[in-house]
Amino acid sequence: MHRFAFRLPLVLSSCLCAAATLTPSALPAQQVASPKDGKAAKLFAKASKDFQDRKFASALDGFRKADQEDGGNCVACEKQAYAAAQQVQDYRSAHEQASLLLSHITDPSQQAELHYLLGDACLGEGGNKIFEQPFLEADKEFQAALTLQPGNADCVYKDGLALSHLHQYGKAQERFEQYLKLAPGTGVQYTRAKLFSKQPELARKRIAPSFNVVASNNTPILMESLAGKVVLIDFWATWCGPCKLALPHMKEIVQEFAGQPLVVISISLDTDEATWKDFVTKNNMTWLQYRDGSFDGPISSAFGVKAIPTTFSIDVDGFVQDQQVGQGKIEDKLKQLLAQAAERAGQKKVDEIH
Repeated sequence: MHRFAFRLPLVLSSCLCAAATLTPSALPAQQVASPKDGKAAKLFAKASKDFQDRKFASALDGFRKADQEDGGNCVACEKQAYAAAQQVQDYRSAHEQASLLLSHITDPSQQAELHYLLGDACLGEGGNKIFEQPFLEADKEFQAALTLQPGNADCVYKDGLALSHLHQYGKAQERFEQYLKLAPGTGVQYTRAKLFSKQPELARKRIAPSFNVVASNNTPILMESLAGKVVLIDFWATWCGPCKLALPHMKEIVQEFAGQPLVVISISLDTDEATWKDFVTKNNMTWLQYRDGSFDGPISSAFGVKAIPTTFSIDVDGFVQDQQVGQGKIEDKLKQLLAQAAERAGQKKVDEIH
């Protein structure tokens, strides 16, 4: 699969514990010097520290101010501002920063990357909404990128998503089929493209963000490797009273569905590792445990978690089928998803026999 040449680093009531900020993305990683203007350089340095400390809203504001002080010519400022905007899911600002970058870049391959990023920002702005305009703009940008780099598989795939949201299923199907010819035949995106090439309307559904971490018991957790299983993700923290009240319910779920193709993952927003580990041990939380660190943690941000406890029920194809904020009753949805998984597995065995 083609990779772009320059990528950047990596958002209530009394029954909930609320968040302050959120979320993720990537950009061009070409090395660009910080601003030359003295005041702009200081603003850039502070904004960079804020970004490192996950104070993304403050970082976005700081990078913008640094760019202004540098006469609007600071490519490094605009790149980092784009990344910060993506982190807080401010897709309008991300679009603005990518547009500014495009005005400075003359290299065709980098222009293609920026058109891709503009399209990606439009997809983010559209989300799972019914409004067509963001997806029309996304399709326009992806087409501009593909004019410059026709064989870019990632861009072809994303354009298929945009076209699906526009209900242009015939064109979307062509994009997904094109992607299958361009990309290596491995990975979750390839698997989804195969599904979407047959049923492009499914591309409008919410897909669980991908992540790859190691649980507290040293078990690798890779979303792609969980394909074919139902996944329940539970966001919580030791400092969250409602989360503690919901813990017995989570234990009941783990026990009730033991032995079935269900993977339960609890993701803590605790900042203190020792406190988290001690709590998990004392409360006999034997299922997969991972500490994301805060509402601004990469996984929490990717899922857009704004309050805890929050659970996500994900089907065997990686689609989010249910989101519950607070201590919701999720057993019925899990039973439904597990029944579908069993039916799918049974059909697969029949197909293998024939």
